[in-house]
Amino acid sequence: MGLALTFSVFAAEKSVEILTLKQTIASALKANIGLQSSQEGTKAAQATQKEQQTLFLPTFNVTYKFNRDDEASSIGGLLGSKREYSLITTVTQPIFTGFANLNQYKIASLGLDVAEINEKLIRQDIIYNAKKIYFSLLEAHKMFDVAQKTVTQLQAHKEVAQNYYQVGMTPLNDFLQAQVEQANAEQELIVAKNDLENAASDFNILLRRPLDTPVKIDDITDYFSFKQDLDYCFSEADKNRLEIKVAALEVEIAEKELKLARKDYYPSIDLKGSYFNNGTDWDVDGGAGITDPSGWNILATASWNFWEWGRTSYGIHEKQSRLSQARLQKTEILDNIYLQVKKAYLKTQEAEKAIITVKQAVEQAKENFRINEERYKAQVATSTDVLDAQTLLAKTITNYYKALYAFEISKAALYRAMGQELME
Repeated sequence: MGLALTFSVFAAEKSVEILTLKQTIASALKANIGLQSSQEGTKAAQATQKEQQTLFLPTFNVTYKFNRDDEASSIGGLLGSKREYSLITTVTQPIFTGFANLNQYKIASLGLDVAEINEKLIRQDIIYNAKKIYFSLLEAHKMFDVAQKTVTQLQAHKEVAQNYYQVGMTPLNDFLQAQVEQANAEQELIVAKNDLENAASDFNILLRRPLDTPVKIDDITDYFSFKQDLDYCFSEADKNRLEIKVAALEVEIAEKELKLARKDYYPSIDLKGSYFNNGTDWDVDGGAGITDPSGWNILATASWNFWEWGRTSYGIHEKQSRLSQARLQKTEILDNIYLQVKKAYLKTQEAEKAIITVKQAVEQAKENFRINEERYKAQVATSTDVLDAQTLLAKTITNYYKALYAFEISKAALYRAMGQELME
């Protein structure tokens, strides 16, 4: 860890908390709406599972009826009532539903598993995105710093060239060239400043803060080499990638839905028990003409739709195709994961090698610029030599920091591709 860097190009200075990478990730997880939405999705899946569980339990029903006839009925020579109130309490217990209730419950349980894994997936994406934005912000600051130093160096060189021209030691061309290069550097500084502001805005959006909120984050200039080989990365992806687990669950869900579609090949059996009260008044307590004021009955019902013009068969064919589709998608996901791992691994290796190579060149470029600057002052080098050396120095430092933060971002992408959740 290095110095704390403040990114507030246009904002007024004020006390601001310095955020580390770990704190940034934690804040991003807390603020992210997508994660909050997925958590609500998990709660919904839990409720669906509990709802399907109730299908195994008996249901209770109460019916209150009033019937008014235009004339009294006559049953067995007895004159019945014109008005009749009825209160019927019914209990229904499903006995056999063609395994429909069981499969619906299993589908709901698998749906809950998928929802919980999707929540973890969103969490992993947020962690990767937070790392990417954090290191992009550091890179933008370094580019801004390089642009500022370049302007300062070219300003100093322009002043030397102007003094030499005024005393006749160098031609006008040297002074004009220095002016042009300084103007170009100032333009690049404006671009770097805008890039820094945009990077700071991305950071604030990540944490769901106002865009102009001053940003302070901990600088990271050291890196830790990635030691593992590609086979290790593939093995970790096989073991950890949650997308593979989701794809397997989707196959299971498709299998259960296929079984559910076969429910109409079986009859459904219900057991129903009822208790009733009849009466000539609202309290259903018998009365004149009521022959049976109360009683109960038990009814077992078997129902089977044996002909529906191939509806069940077509439904089964559809579910079979859905199952094949889920299996193919699982295979495709595996292929894409291996490709993601390999690309991220190669990008990480490329960036790390660039760091090692360019880091050595930075000191050489600094010394080259210093020597040419001194030689120009001694009038044994041209202004072009100094400007070329300065350009080389700025380019070398730029390449170093780009390689450094490209390595960090690529390593974060590799950890994401392997399904590893690292907060730092």
